This record gives sequence, structure tokens and C-alpha cells, in this order.
Amino acid sequence: MSPLNHRHVAPSILSADLANLAAEVKAVVDAGATVVHFDVMDGQFVPPITVGPVVLSALRDALPASIYLDVHLMIETPERQIEDFASAGADGITFHAEATPHAHRVLHQIREADCRAGLAVCPATPPAVFEEVADMVDLALVMTVNPGWGGQALIPSCLEKVKQVREILGPDAAIQVDGGVDAETAPLCAAAGATWFVAGSAVFGAEDPGAAYRTIAAAAGVGSA
Repeated sequence: MSPLNHRHVAPSILSADLANLAAEVKAVVDAGATVVHFDVMDGQFVPPITVGPVVLSALRDALPASIYLDVHLMIETPERQIEDFASAGADGITFHAEATPHAHRVLHQIREADCRAGLAVCPATPPAVFEEVADMVDLALVMTVNPGWGGQALIPSCLEKVKQVREILGPDAAIQVDGGVDAETAPLCAAAGATWFVAGSAVFGAEDPGAAYRTIAAAAGVGSA
């Protein structure tokens, strides 16, 4: 699995051309990406509906085993879906604190499925939620936009939350940001304490996704920390 304590830019398939998903993802992998962010939406936690375990399994089969599939569940009652996504090839599974009253149980469930356990918070959710489960969180995801749609601008106030989560979880924690991340905002996120950078439209919306990935990775300091 990809080391959690390294910096990574994770291209998000939410902005990819799903009719050519494998080819688009392979283009960023060839450019150096080692993590692929797989967004799952159910039409309830967020209005859109995206993809599920069947697509994840197909993508897993199309990629080298070394590529880390980072599943982000924007769904209600995520505990019902953990086993399916783990079986489909997820390396890490992140769910939202707002989506279940049983965060500790779900984190344990993810680890029991041999995946790394991530906990996400929306912009309006206080960072203190991480205090109660700090020993169970392998990755903390601070949403820097309201979840549901790609192409949104980063909410500047979320950078302060990244700093607060870094203080709670310590210097070695993997802290991910998702939303509005590009070559201009990635350094701001890194300065606040982020180490994993999800980039969707900034990568797959570019004319050359591979080149866009490399530009954002350089801006985020991937390979330098």
C-alpha cells in the first residue's frame, strides 16, 4: 500500500470521462500518480448519484496492484457498504462523520476488512470530532468544499480547520483535503498541514491530465516530503 506519511496528489474520478475511465486514469498513473480517489455518492447524503463497487472492481482490474484506490463514501449509513467496497479492491475507505452515529464502529469495521480507515468532515462540522477517534483514524479528510459536485472553489476558512486537525492528530497523521485543489491552492493546503491532495476538475478537466497532475504535484511538494 502507498505510504500514508508521504505526500500524494490523488486525482478524483468524479471529474473523469467515465466512458473512458481506465484510459483517463492510466494517463495520470503514467504521469506519476500512485493514488486514485474514487468518489461514491448515493443521492441521499449528497444529491448526485455516482458509481459503486462494480466500477471500482473494474478499475482495480485495469490498474497495477501498486496503485492505491482511495474510496470516499459520501453516502448514508456507510456501514452497510464497507464489505462490498473492500471486496471490490479498495485500499482505503473514508466515510463522513455526519453520515452515521457509529463512527468508531465503522472505523473498526474498515480496518477489519483490511483497508485503511478514513474519517471525513464537511465544512460546517467542527474538527473536535477527530478527538474521540484519533487512535482509529488512518486518514483524516477535511472537505474544503461542500461535498456533491466537482469544480467548486476552495473555501478559505477550511484551511484553519486543517491546522486544527493537524494539532489534534499530530505531525505524522495523513490529512487529506478535497475540493478546489489546484496548483494555486495546493501550497496553501500544504502550509496548513495537509499531506494528501484530492484534485478532480483541475486534473481531468485539463487538456492534458498527466501534465496537470505533475504541475499540482510539484506545487504540493509531492516527492519533497
